[in-house]
Amino acid sequence: MKTFQTTLNVNTPNRGTYSITDKIEQCVRESGIKTGLCHVFCQHTSASLIITENADPTVREDIEYWMQKTVKDGDPSYRHDYEGDDDMSGHIRSMITQSSQTLPVTNGFLNLGTWQGIFLYEHRTGRFERRIVITVQGE
Repeated sequence: MKTFQTTLNVNTPNRGTYSITDKIEQCVRESGIKTGLCHVFCQHTSASLIITENADPTVREDIEYWMQKTVKDGDPSYRHDYEGDDDMSGHIRSMITQSSQTLPVTNGFLNLGTWQGIFLYEHRTGRFERRIVITVQGE
């Protein structure tokens, strides 16, 4: 079994979803692995990873609408607000989404469905640089 690991730095200018599918695909190609698994891990507590619709951006807009309605910034009941109104809500958003994803690698490519994409979901309203660890294992 062969293992390849690298770290991506992704700049997020604001809250929202940012496609990282192409960057992960490039890592899979660089790995030289044809069949195996690709594990993607976000090293942050207020950003996450989602797999969702990659063609129609209104899907991601609706996800954000639901998230804003469900996990409100600046809730006066939150005790953790050291970095602003979006601090605790960012942690909760990350907790209810995913910090990692594992995807199959087939014939040297991610084996995603036709309409699936991998997105870094920034939960804070500021500008951040997020680190994503990608590990590809297989033959």
